[in-house]
Amino acid sequence: MNAPETFPGFALGAWSAQQLATVEQALSRWVAPSDAPAGLGDAMRYAVLDGGKRLRPLLVMAACDAVGGNTQAALRAACAVELIHAYSLVHDDMPCMDNDVLRRGKPTVHVQFGEAQALLAGDALQALAFDLLTPDDGSVDAATQARLCRMLAKAAGYQGMAGGQAIDLASVGKPLDSKQLHEMHRLKTGALLQASVLMGAACGQVSPAAQEALGQYGAAVGLSFQVVDDILDVVADSATLGKTAGKDAAQDKPTFVSLMGLDASRAYAQQLLAQALASLDATGLGNTHALRALADMLVNRAH
Repeated sequence: MNAPETFPGFALGAWSAQQLATVEQALSRWVAPSDAPAGLGDAMRYAVLDGGKRLRPLLVMAACDAVGGNTQAALRAACAVELIHAYSLVHDDMPCMDNDVLRRGKPTVHVQFGEAQALLAGDALQALAFDLLTPDDGSVDAATQARLCRMLAKAAGYQGMAGGQAIDLASVGKPLDSKQLHEMHRLKTGALLQASVLMGAACGQVSPAAQEALGQYGAAVGLSFQVVDDILDVVADSATLGKTAGKDAAQDKPTFVSLMGLDASRAYAQQLLAQALASLDATGLGNTHALRALADMLVNRAH
């Protein structure tokens, strides 16, 4: 077991608490469609609020910090990414996909509100994400709005999350080699995590070389997140996870643990952490403490 790395002079807990409070307040304010008909707003809020690690928003805010960017744009980007993530969970949990009944420690949206309302809530959250990225109050310039929308759309669509989920559904009960498993998770999980980093950076000025290195950091973090998720699916219980433990094995889904074994998967997660930290070194940016600490926390949550 590797000891978590420490970052002198930076307190991740205090930083995260401040950022999360800001994000939660914004989500509560923006995901408040009181005029949504037929109880749709209730299902939307249930899907987003009061649960979740908010890793993607934290990555957005940390990357914005690293480049000294527009914090108002970053907050909107952070919430938009979280809405896309939440919508994907609502849809993934439905009987036509993963058919899960527990998410974030409470019944899934389709269990609570019915399948049709869950489908509509997911659709509405996806649309709201792009609404948030395009304010008309002058707080975010048009070029940044367009850049953020393009990044999020690409990460969420067939070139990213939706494409990865399609591979996942088509792979149940089928053996995947390492290359195929990596590609599936690069799209399904990694694309949105990487986009979170790049969207945060897009809220400020960053050199092409630094942007490339941040993208490499995001890719390593995204993959390590999935490796650790696969580890936790084996070693943690449902109460700890907030979702059904052992689901991957029960559904005969290929995972890093089933392909590599538990010890090798843990070692691989540490390798990916080292890659992520090396990529941050290559950015040449001075204020990467939050990004470094988030990567370390993410990988070492498996211990």
